[in-house]
Amino acid sequence: MIFIFSIPLKQTKGDIMARMHSRDKGKSGSKKPLSKSPPTWMSYKKDTVEQLITKLAKQGLNSSTIGLILRDTYGIPDTEIVTGKKISKILKEQKLSPELPEDLQNLIKKQVKITKHLEGNKKDMSSKRGLQLTESKIRRLVKYYKVKGTLPKGWKFDASRARLIVG
Repeated sequence: MIFIFSIPLKQTKGDIMARMHSRDKGKSGSKKPLSKSPPTWMSYKKDTVEQLITKLAKQGLNSSTIGLILRDTYGIPDTEIVTGKKISKILKEQKLSPELPEDLQNLIKKQVKITKHLEGNKKDMSSKRGLQLTESKIRRLVKYYKVKGTLPKGWKFDASRARLIVG
């Protein structure tokens, strides 16, 4: 008997890459609504939404928290549908965006917390592995942001100075 196996040479639309440090495919999760127009029940206009975003940003909130507040308090399901721009782009236009991207800042905070935990618990090997994975994610993200131009080419992550970066 002869068996012939077909191996796809390139990734098709249906294929999903595995997560970075696990073997999960990550297919489940919430999906955005398909409609590209604002809901009929929403009373906020484009200018009002942009004013709300700048007001919340001046209070020191990051873009994900602003999105949650707009959704839960003001009933605005998706700012991109209403304004045509994402919250981070609106913040960049108003010159209110943070120096570091939010995802990178969250990873650095996580790295600082794990390092602080390991100072008191030196034999915690699973946390040590978690620290290695987190620092690997930080390095990959920094590399991406340097290529994209969000971070300057000379910017370098230093684990010993991470507490100063996060504040």
